[in-house]
Amino acid sequence: MDGPISPRPVAGSAGNELPAYMSNGVVGLKVRDNPLTPGMALVSGFSGEHAERKIEAAALAPYPIAGDICLEEIWMSDAPQCVRVVDQAYDFLTAELTTRLNFIVGGHQAEVEVMSFCSREQPTVVCQEIAIRVDAASDLKVRARITLSGIEGRALRYNRDTPGEAKPSCDGSLLWESAGAISTCGLAYVTEFVGDDINPQRPPLDGEGLRSEYTLRARRGRQYKLRQLVSLVPSALHNQPDYQAARLIAMTANIGFNAIRKNNRACWAELWKSRIRLVGAEKRWQAMADAAFFYLMSSSHSSSPSSTSMFGLATWHDYHYYFGHVMWDIETFCVPPLIFLQPNAARGILDYRIRNLDSARSNARLMGRRGLQFPWESAPSSGEEAAPMPGSAAWREDHASLDVARAFALCADVTGDDAFLRDKAWPVLSGVAEWIKSRVTKRRGKYEIRASMGIAERKSPSDNAVFTNISSRTILLGAISVAERLNKPVDPAWLEIATKLVVPKRGKVVISHDAFRVDEEKAATPDPLMGIFPLGCGFDEATEQATLAFYLKIAKRYIGSPMLSALYGVWAARTGNRRLSLEMLERGYGDFCTGRFTQTLEYRKDVFPEQPPAGPFFANLGGFLLGLILGFPKIQPGPDNPQDWCKGPITLPAGWHSIEIDRIWIRGQPWRLLAAQGEPCARLQPIGRA
Repeated sequence: MDGPISPRPVAGSAGNELPAYMSNGVVGLKVRDNPLTPGMALVSGFSGEHAERKIEAAALAPYPIAGDICLEEIWMSDAPQCVRVVDQAYDFLTAELTTRLNFIVGGHQAEVEVMSFCSREQPTVVCQEIAIRVDAASDLKVRARITLSGIEGRALRYNRDTPGEAKPSCDGSLLWESAGAISTCGLAYVTEFVGDDINPQRPPLDGEGLRSEYTLRARRGRQYKLRQLVSLVPSALHNQPDYQAARLIAMTANIGFNAIRKNNRACWAELWKSRIRLVGAEKRWQAMADAAFFYLMSSSHSSSPSSTSMFGLATWHDYHYYFGHVMWDIETFCVPPLIFLQPNAARGILDYRIRNLDSARSNARLMGRRGLQFPWESAPSSGEEAAPMPGSAAWREDHASLDVARAFALCADVTGDDAFLRDKAWPVLSGVAEWIKSRVTKRRGKYEIRASMGIAERKSPSDNAVFTNISSRTILLGAISVAERLNKPVDPAWLEIATKLVVPKRGKVVISHDAFRVDEEKAATPDPLMGIFPLGCGFDEATEQATLAFYLKIAKRYIGSPMLSALYGVWAARTGNRRLSLEMLERGYGDFCTGRFTQTLEYRKDVFPEQPPAGPFFANLGGFLLGLILGFPKIQPGPDNPQDWCKGPITLPAGWHSIEIDRIWIRGQPWRLLAAQGEPCARLQPIGRA
């Protein structure tokens, strides 16, 4: 199998571009063009009080792998004008970020190479190696730093020694509390110096953080290496996270830096066995598919306690919304690809919802309803509603619960895990079905969901928002099917509501809601097309084609917005027009992928120049992957034989010959997927069987 296409190395400094994003699904870092300068760090499950909004939000953690170099008594941090960034390269095959710098002081020059990665095998651990070579004998000092600059919170304690032990097991540990005392994060680190036998100085914690400093007389041409290993543990995973971090980093040090690096490469080699190959497509499309795969895999891990957010575990200074909350987009766009590519990580995301069922139950009660109503913006630590006040979106955005329930149903169908179906999917499906029953209104023999909000967040709610209604019908029918498989009693109201729930139409066209107007606010939002894919609601052919024709005609008014833009290529393919499919895919996804290391932006810059560049945005890249795995291949998973999931003739974007994945996970076993242009249907084949 060919390896993934990594982005081209970037020469020079980043300027105004987004810095590199590095993660393993538990820890996420934004790494600057000079990686020794502190960037930004997030840890899954670590949250605090937002300074302005006063709500629970993802909190910045101490930056774990900062550093500094002193050459001839001049510190790099004090003399940024003496630093030249040669280039920075991101190897997607191994998830290693490598940066080359030159540090020039007077007549002395240090060539510096910094290699960084987040370990997948040890998911709390981030690693860095700083290699230095001087061109003349020089006085050299090198620091490894855990920095506190630019973050809110306070240190509750730190240790340089290991309690009860004569010899420290690590360089130090720190317990950090977030603003508002919502949670804590423990950090512990180990350093190793290669090239000279010297011991570091480890001064007490100060306002800048913890550091270990090595001092030596460097020889000309000789290479010296400082290795940093840091564990970050959120209180969501341990009540004494700094002590647990100290245990984990001692174990990591025992394994050794080189072995950790080798094992991380092996983990990524395993993940890349599920690479999505776009045969016949331009190389840039394969590169974009590899980047989307890489960032989704990077930001997902079965050990994550708090799902993932709209930007994964990435943040930057002007990411001014979403607040690290868990939202419906994750279950709709990210969980489905993960179920096939990294099923344990998909389950980890869904487990966050399971742990917080009581919060969803309470949320329903607070709204005067029954069953489970998952929050619009779910707080990382509690699963409670955390939308910024006054929380207007949370008043009417009813479809979040339906999106969560559908992800559970899909996971149960694809994995075929009876225990998951019984113990996790059924409580969610039945709870959301009960919520639907309490939410609908019967009128003139039909059921309606009144004063609701669809995907488009408009100023005023509407009756019978189509995405909410068709999703409700899907969940009710799914709950009935699961109840029958588990021999559970079925509420007869579920079937009655499902069969009589209003789907707003105008002629043959499915429309966004009752009283829809083509000139209304956000009228071009293509939420009715979600019924065609990914929901697969089974519209008759005339209705499907009429609805596609209507919304594709006004697509220019929407494309460039987040989330649904990535699906236009699939929808255009359903009309049979390959050229239109490629054009729509370009405008709806390709134009979002710009800048440093192919980070998919939230908004298209040419359409929304006023929006800050923010990425990687997971609804967009997840939607792209969703289309590649299920949309173009026309695969509709269910409880039946997987080979019966392939539903129709294949139409791919112009120039594409096939979509091929050598390994996807179905029913706990590896399968192959082949969707070839013009074939009657895609092919799913178990590996190892004819």
